[in-house]
Amino acid sequence: MDEEQLPLSEREREVLALVATGLSNQEIARELVISINTVKAHMRSIFEKLGVQSRTEATLVAIRMGLAAVPSAGVAPEQGLATHHEIPPEQMVLLSSVAGPVTLWQRLFALGAVLLVAVLVVLPAIEPSRSTANITNPISDRPGESASLAAIPTHRWTEHADLPVARTRLALAAYRGALYAIGGDREEGVTGQVDAYLPYADTWTARSSKPTPASNIAAAAIDDLIYVPGGCRSSDTAIEALEVYDPDKDIWSQAAPMPIAVCGYALATLNKRLYVFGGWNGAEFVPYVQEYNPSQDKWTLRAELPYPCGFAVAGTIGETIYVAGGYDGMREISETLAYDAERDSWSSRAPMTVGRAGAGGAVVGAELYVIGGGWINSIVTNEKYNPETNMWSVFETPILGQWRNLGVAALDAEVYAVGGWNGNYLRTNHSYRALFRIILPVIQE
Repeated sequence: MDEEQLPLSEREREVLALVATGLSNQEIARELVISINTVKAHMRSIFEKLGVQSRTEATLVAIRMGLAAVPSAGVAPEQGLATHHEIPPEQMVLLSSVAGPVTLWQRLFALGAVLLVAVLVVLPAIEPSRSTANITNPISDRPGESASLAAIPTHRWTEHADLPVARTRLALAAYRGALYAIGGDREEGVTGQVDAYLPYADTWTARSSKPTPASNIAAAAIDDLIYVPGGCRSSDTAIEALEVYDPDKDIWSQAAPMPIAVCGYALATLNKRLYVFGGWNGAEFVPYVQEYNPSQDKWTLRAELPYPCGFAVAGTIGETIYVAGGYDGMREISETLAYDAERDSWSSRAPMTVGRAGAGGAVVGAELYVIGGGWINSIVTNEKYNPETNMWSVFETPILGQWRNLGVAALDAEVYAVGGWNGNYLRTNHSYRALFRIILPVIQE
C-alpha cells in the first residue's frame, strides 16, 4: 500500500504503530507526550482514512504497511518470525520497546498479533507460489489445490444457514427480500441447481433447476425476472444461452442468445439493460462488452474493455458502471474502470489496494463492495469504493487467504457472500452489515 492509498500523516503513522503493540489511548498519549484527546482525534482520522472499525483491523493494516512486527514470546528478534520482506528498523515497533511493564491484556493482544503475523506474513512466505503455470485451468478447480484456511471471528460479519450443497462459480441474485443461488460447480460437477434463501427464516428452499447447467455465471434482476447469461459447461466450453427465471412462478424461459459466448464475466444492470463485461470464450479471456435490452430481446456490442479479462467485479452507481479487478491469464488485476453507457466510453479510476480475481461485488448506498479474491495473491481484507472521493478503503473479511468465485449480492443494508472456493467447495453463507439503520423517536407535542 502506498502513501496515496493510505494518506496518513507522520504522527498518525506513529499512533498506528503504537496501536499495533496493544497500547491504550492513555499509554499512547504518555509515549508520544501528547494529550489523550489528541490521540482520540488521531484515532478517528486513522479509522476514517483506512476504512476500518476496530483496533484489530487497524493492526492488520499496520502489519501490512510494515509499521509493526511482533516477535514470539521469549525469542530474540533475530530468532523470531521470518517475514517475506524487510521492515526498515526505523519503522519497526516491538513490544520490548514499550516503556513500563506489560499488562496481561497487552500480552494477550500480542499473542493474537503473533497469530496474525503467522497468517498474514509467514504463511504467504512459506506457501508455494500459485504462479500462472499452476493455474492450468481458470474455469474449474480441483479439491486440495491450495490450503484451506479457517474462518476468523469478525464483528460486522454474521454467519447464516449454509448452502444446501457446497459449490463455487455460482450466481447469486437478490429479488424481493430473498437470495437465489443459481448453478455453479460442485464436487459432482457443473450443476443447474437453484436454491432460494429467506433471511427472515434463515432457511434455504429448493426451486426449479436452471435448464442448462452452467458454472462461472452471474445473475441480475430486472423488473420481475432474473437473467443468467452464458456460462461454461462441464467441458469448459462457453455457452451463448440467455436463460430467464421468474421467481414468482418458479419457471425458466429462453431469451435471445449472446452474440459471443462467454463465462467468467462481470455483470451489471443500468436503466433496465444488462451489461456483460469480458469473460472467457472457451479459449482465452476477451475484452468484449455485450448489452442486452429485454424490451427488444436484443443484444448489442458496445465499446470494448481496455484489456481482456475475466472474473472481474461490476457495479452500478448513479449512471456509471464500475468494473474492478479481474484476471487476464497472467495476473490479478487491481485496476478500476468506469463505463459511461450514454457516451459508450471508458475511463480509469483509482486502483484497488491489491489485485483481486474471482471476487464478488455488490452496491450498497453509493459504494461498491468487493468481497474475496485471492487467485494468486493471499487476501487479508475486503474493500469498498467510493466514487465521490475516488478512493478504496479496506474492511474486515471472515475468510483469510483465498476466497474466490463466490456469489455476492446486496439485500437492503447487508452484503451477502455465499459459497465459493477456499481450497475446497464452500457452503458458507455470511452477511456484512454495510449500513446501520438509525431509528429516531417520534416526538409528539
